[in-house]
Amino acid sequence: MASSTRRERFREWMLEGLSDMAKQHPGPHAQAPKEKGQRWWRVMCLTGLDYFSTLGYQPGIAALAAGLVSPLATIVLVVVTLFGALPVYRRVAQESPHGEGSIAMLERLLSFWQGKLFVLTLLGFAATDFMITITLSAADATAHLVENPHLHSALSGKQVMLTLIMVALLGAVFLKGFSEAIGLAVVLVAVYLALNVVVVANGLWHVFQHPHVFHDWTSALTVEHGNAVAMIGVALIVFPKLALGLSGFETGVAVMPHIEGDPDDTEEKPTGRIRGARKLLTTAAVIMSCFLITTSFITTLLIPADQFRTGGQANGRALAFLAHEYLGSTFGSVYDLSTIAILWFAGASAMAGLLNLMPRYLPRYGMAPHWARAVRPTVIVLTLIAFLVTWIFNADVDAQGGAYATGVLVLISSAAIAVTIAAHKAGQRNWTIGFAVIAAVFLYTTAVNIAERPDGVKIGACFIAGIMLVSFLSRLKRAFELRVTDVVLDATAERFVRDYQHRPMRLIANEPNNRDLAEYRDKLHQMRKDNDIPAEDDLVFVEVTVLDPSDFEAELTVRGEVLHERYRVLSLQSSSVPNALAALLLQVRDLTGQQPHIYFEWTEGNPFAQFLRFFLFGQGEIAPVTREVLREAEPDRRRRPAVHVG
Repeated sequence: MASSTRRERFREWMLEGLSDMAKQHPGPHAQAPKEKGQRWWRVMCLTGLDYFSTLGYQPGIAALAAGLVSPLATIVLVVVTLFGALPVYRRVAQESPHGEGSIAMLERLLSFWQGKLFVLTLLGFAATDFMITITLSAADATAHLVENPHLHSALSGKQVMLTLIMVALLGAVFLKGFSEAIGLAVVLVAVYLALNVVVVANGLWHVFQHPHVFHDWTSALTVEHGNAVAMIGVALIVFPKLALGLSGFETGVAVMPHIEGDPDDTEEKPTGRIRGARKLLTTAAVIMSCFLITTSFITTLLIPADQFRTGGQANGRALAFLAHEYLGSTFGSVYDLSTIAILWFAGASAMAGLLNLMPRYLPRYGMAPHWARAVRPTVIVLTLIAFLVTWIFNADVDAQGGAYATGVLVLISSAAIAVTIAAHKAGQRNWTIGFAVIAAVFLYTTAVNIAERPDGVKIGACFIAGIMLVSFLSRLKRAFELRVTDVVLDATAERFVRDYQHRPMRLIANEPNNRDLAEYRDKLHQMRKDNDIPAEDDLVFVEVTVLDPSDFEAELTVRGEVLHERYRVLSLQSSSVPNALAALLLQVRDLTGQQPHIYFEWTEGNPFAQFLRFFLFGQGEIAPVTREVLREAEPDRRRRPAVHVG
């Protein structure tokens, strides 16, 4: 008994906050209490966990990828950031202010299964971006820990184990109930940026004090590339390799629901939230751009090239190398500690993004198990995936850079395309041309990155294939759920139903064709004959029009009408005929207290083909599927509406 109680408590704890509206009849989602919004600059620090923490490894990766041209390529990256990514995501914040990001904008352009599959593909790349953020940040935090002079001998060779521990600790924080610890994020970001200001200022001062360093760099550039035009050309070619410096924008719009709005903001028009999000994006981009240029400059000039390579002391930790080299072991250790903390906690920003993004799409597509609405089971799954990714990449920062950049660039490219289409639809010609140019730049950058580092597409494809497979199996398993969030009857339909307070309501399922007098007369005659229904029993027709069969759950609206002055008809619009009929029958039962009856004709055709029609197009063999949906929704046979097939 005690063990059973413990199991129940554990289950309640694990599924806390679960709200699966497909299992409820009727009624909408259970709405969680709204959290009070935070000032935009505090939320910026949450985004900064991902964005600013890339300083821990970005300068080293840039130097390794671009060599002496790294500062020039970084300037190109900053131009693309300020005049490309920033305008795009400021528009995304305006068009999609509820945290769905550019995926929601593109989702509205496509319907039916092609829209769902397209969204699942983008979610695969989003999962790549956020998941690699977790593993890459943890791996680089481990690199800073291992390379610390005081700890190197004790921790050397244990990178994978230490990275797994960091990922596990991050998962443990969320299992305990962590919910965007913005206060901690503010402290970590403020301390980290302040320490970086010291490192950058010291590095610039060192370059100023030793002008030969700058002269040596420019001389080497001239020898290697000849002239300024060639240098700029090389910088334009190699800047896609620096795409990690563009991370953080998608996270910026994902956390928008946490931004405090104006007192008169509404969910339909959150003007204050949009304004705060734009301030967040702009401020973060400007701060990061300044750091990207200065850190790339000082690391390229002050660190020997061989130290950036695998096994070198600056590999994955260029700024930490400068902190130890020029500011002493004590300051270097403090800098390491700050870097380790923000890199580890950068995974919290990514985890929060995943927990915010996935439940917005997969469950309402019917493409996730019902427990996916609960945070803790999802955290466990994501943590296990992070373990697998860490093991596959051997906790190597450089090896994961390609996959991370691919996820970032695909999402930014899709956002650029989305805002281009939005501007075109709004009739904004100049913005349309500008966004189209930006989209072309990002598509080029994405293509170059994929060509040079195809491992990013490979791991992205693995995430996409995994999401597709799980989605298909989940939808197959949940095919017979009620899948209706609420049933709303108009005045006429409600009057029809209220007439049956003291007798069972009898419905005839009819597939509407011409809807002429002969159709209803012949159908009524046939159903009375097939089911031996007495002439004195009045019957009501019910008709379902399938809208988008790829939708999994939605509100059901019932419209009543009298056709040809004698036939009462209930008209429904839904994504699935059987699920809509089952929901209507249960609603009639609840309103009248009587057990309703519904009458069908058998559908001709192969049963397996009919099931595929139901699964893909919401139709198929209606009668047995309606009965199965009712059986799952109402286990008590005495209260279950009756299904008759003649």
